[in-house]
Amino acid sequence: MPVVGRGGDVSDALTGPADASAGLVVHGADPVDRSAPASVRQALVAGGVPARLAAQDPALWGPAAEATARTRLGWLDTHRRSVELLPQLAELTAELGDLDHVVVAGMGGSSLAAEVVTRALGRPLTVLDTTDAGQVRRALTDRLDRTVVVLAGKSGRTVETDSHWRVYRQAFLDSGLTAAEAGRHFVVVTDPGSPLEAVAAELGAVTVPADPRVGGRYAALTAFGLVPAALAGVAVDELLEQAEALAASLGRDADNPGLALGAALGAAATGGRDKVALVPDGTGLDGLGDWIEQLLAESTGKAGLGLLPVVLESPTAPGGAGPDVLTVSYGGSLAPGAVPGAGRAPDVAVNGPLGAQFLTWEYATAIAGVTLGVNPFDQPAAAEGGERAERFLASAAPARPPSSTEGAIEVYGPADLAGALRQLVDGIDSSGYLAVLAYLDRIGDADVAGLRALLAGLTARPVTFGWGPRYLHATGQYHKGGPQVGSFLQLTGTVGDDLPVPGKPYSLGRLQEAQAAGDRRALARRGRPVLRLHLTDRSAGAAQLLDAARQL
Repeated sequence: MPVVGRGGDVSDALTGPADASAGLVVHGADPVDRSAPASVRQALVAGGVPARLAAQDPALWGPAAEATARTRLGWLDTHRRSVELLPQLAELTAELGDLDHVVVAGMGGSSLAAEVVTRALGRPLTVLDTTDAGQVRRALTDRLDRTVVVLAGKSGRTVETDSHWRVYRQAFLDSGLTAAEAGRHFVVVTDPGSPLEAVAAELGAVTVPADPRVGGRYAALTAFGLVPAALAGVAVDELLEQAEALAASLGRDADNPGLALGAALGAAATGGRDKVALVPDGTGLDGLGDWIEQLLAESTGKAGLGLLPVVLESPTAPGGAGPDVLTVSYGGSLAPGAVPGAGRAPDVAVNGPLGAQFLTWEYATAIAGVTLGVNPFDQPAAAEGGERAERFLASAAPARPPSSTEGAIEVYGPADLAGALRQLVDGIDSSGYLAVLAYLDRIGDADVAGLRALLAGLTARPVTFGWGPRYLHATGQYHKGGPQVGSFLQLTGTVGDDLPVPGKPYSLGRLQEAQAAGDRRALARRGRPVLRLHLTDRSAGAAQLLDAARQL
């Protein structure tokens, strides 16, 4: 049997039979399943898993997960309940028609789906999932008088979102608006009864209730994904129609794309390919990889198990191959006779409309959880870094000095810059990976993201890149709960123009520093290598760092 997705040639895996429904097609899943010692898909079908999952059976993931699963399976049909939101969304969009700068303030699943939808459909949206003062300040100074802020969060306790509404309310008041006038510039999406609902009452803001039976990372087709997208001008009813068209396949044993994809993910992971390279195929939906990353990593990375998603910038980017890597391409559609992968031969290719993609990947992730034996609906390690950040904020301990300083980079490691980088990359073993964690400005410091491809090309190992604290609500769970084989490069930067958080004893800069320190300590506690580099001048430091990586 040919090895698929490794040699650059298009194999029969991608030109042979595929699983399809409602315009969504999964190519290559069966050969991946057949490569396992025993067919995962056959075992799932023999256990009645497709029908049981479609019927929302909470016992699929074992007794320990049953209580959680019972309250978190509403994503299977939430698209039908979301249809009831459409009149409210139309009314809200009309009422706020003069506010054409839409900002969504939310972390992880509360913002990623809206970002994917608007990016895929070419609608403008500002996403605030950061504590970087420069990035927040840039958003504040962009058309403030025409801004509507969507505060999005299930628990209502997320420190980032709490900071964002405080900063924005103060900015609206400072611009001369009354408290009532400022309240019109907020829309709150949260679970009924959450603390964020009380914030909405305090602000005098409109509240759109989220579906309480859907966890954040599965909430793409709930108010979390739909409200910001609708305000930004997206016809969100089409997403719901696409999901509804696919839903008929979810209980089937055949022609079920979600089952095919989930079985392939499970077969790959149990067969040693537990890293998933996510490759955009150029047919749209380029931002979907970031949403899949959060879904897979936070759902499966626990109990020392999991699938590590590696989001590639393009089909030709390095880091998408290896004996422990499953390469999956994704896109919106393919022309008749077109070959999946956009020049790279993936193991699996997933093509179809965005609403169907959301539901397929959610279903596949839940199926992979069955195979791995993990609860895909909890996140036991996600709060650890936050708890350590709180302790850092309360601490008055002096900052540790760098071990060396070179140009615009302070090195907190065992050697000079080149030596520390070399030691880090040389320490990645044959089953390991490197994660670059950047507590910087995702817009202003965007060039530093080029480090991922440079290091992937250098190491020939999977390399991920995450913006902090955004990644804490995605791969952060995997780093701490998944296989302990990661190496970590943390980047921080000097804050030039900090922002106080009204009503709190800290600034955004101090909060960002605490989040970086908290996660750094959580990783180090597990005995994993962590190298911190601090950019005293962000622009110069980023250029210097990229140059150092090129010279390794």
